[in-house]
Amino acid sequence: MPLGEAAVLGAFKASKREAAAHWLERPLPGPGSLIPGRCREEEEPAGEPSLCEDFGEAAAAALALPAGRAGPHAVAWAALGPRGGRAGHEPRRLREREREGRMLLSLVLHTYSMRYVLPAALMLGAAPTYVVAWGAWRLLAALLLPARLYHRVDDRFYTLYQSMVLFFFENYTGVQIFIYGDLPKTKENVIYISNHQCTVDWIVADMLAIRQNALGHVRYVLKDGLKWLPLYGWYFSQHGGVYVKRSARFNEKTMRNKLEAQMKVNTPMYLVIFPEGTRYNPELPKVIADSQAYADKEGLAILQHVLTPRVKATHVAVNLMKTYLDAVYDVTVAYEGTVDQNGKRKEAPSMTDFLCKECPRIHIYVDRIELKDIPEEQMYMRRWLHERFEIKDKLLIEFYDSKDPKRRNKFPGKCVYSKLSLKKTLPSFLFLSGLTVSMLLTESGRKLYVKTWIYGTLLGCLWCPVLVQM
Repeated sequence: MPLGEAAVLGAFKASKREAAAHWLERPLPGPGSLIPGRCREEEEPAGEPSLCEDFGEAAAAALALPAGRAGPHAVAWAALGPRGGRAGHEPRRLREREREGRMLLSLVLHTYSMRYVLPAALMLGAAPTYVVAWGAWRLLAALLLPARLYHRVDDRFYTLYQSMVLFFFENYTGVQIFIYGDLPKTKENVIYISNHQCTVDWIVADMLAIRQNALGHVRYVLKDGLKWLPLYGWYFSQHGGVYVKRSARFNEKTMRNKLEAQMKVNTPMYLVIFPEGTRYNPELPKVIADSQAYADKEGLAILQHVLTPRVKATHVAVNLMKTYLDAVYDVTVAYEGTVDQNGKRKEAPSMTDFLCKECPRIHIYVDRIELKDIPEEQMYMRRWLHERFEIKDKLLIEFYDSKDPKRRNKFPGKCVYSKLSLKKTLPSFLFLSGLTVSMLLTESGRKLYVKTWIYGTLLGCLWCPVLVQM
């Protein structure tokens, strides 16, 4: 929301350091709305320092704040240097300063936004190319080849695209990954259950899978509304993803049919489930309160850093595939930088924030659970699943709220810093980017590219309800 002149003046009447902090905590306004429309001496209250002077001093103070607090807008203000606004300064000079500030701030913000615009454009831009290549294979396999071979190559296709995604989300961002617990180095057929905070959680599952050479085997249990995503929605379904509705609308038969079809052709399984059903967001206290009220009503422990898990999808998957699976991975994820200056937890980074390199480290705790240790009856499995989330809650309390500063921002136990080699991601990025560029260089290729976006989206909307039932 653009800052009005009155809001700016009110913010900067505090002490200079407090004013700078106030400015930094406001959401980034759009270019062109950062500088108040007027900054003339005659509009300042008698005896008060001018708005321009306060801006200059506040920006300078911003640069003295702890590392990470001074955003791009504050840096731009400081770059303009202190400016006076007392009697005798010419309005023309102030207007020139205003124009300079507007231009510099716009440049800084546009440069900052390019951190995510370019990666997002490349990932989305490669989608039609990927769909054309996959579609050709799908048609060939449907006419001539056995289903098992199709699924094997489909996993390779999926690995290709997701490796490019990880090139941006790991190699490009430079995020540091710390893994705790017992993640095997070899691939297994598993169910992956995790706490859910943000859209990056989907990428974290890929981060673990690629370290086990199982990236192509990742399949998700997704909320029903995601099936309408252009191109991606129906592709996730054909790759083995399961779309489910929440609560009483949960269709157990649909999920069983989808998983049985995968097992029938002996498809490797890395099934990702977020039992909470929705994201834990400290900025949505009603969602948290409702979750805690439900737990209290059901006689379950009230959780602080996770939501009360729902058991239906986990129960169907575990019971149906018990002889097919090797283990269940209970995964707890924490993102550094998700605590405000008062020590309170704040919203986890979105994909956009993440690509802007706003998350320096991810901590992942993996607990490998044998199938024999999981109860079969839904009532007992519900209790078991809640106990697993109680363990997650304790881990996150230690991570965020430990009274010992040395124990914060890490999980207990030994951790391993795991760096993803470019050898696993760069070839996929270069191949898909090259294929997309080659496609766009010819007129026929450009037409096919555009038609894939348009007709692929329309066909997805028409066929998705059918695919979900398959």
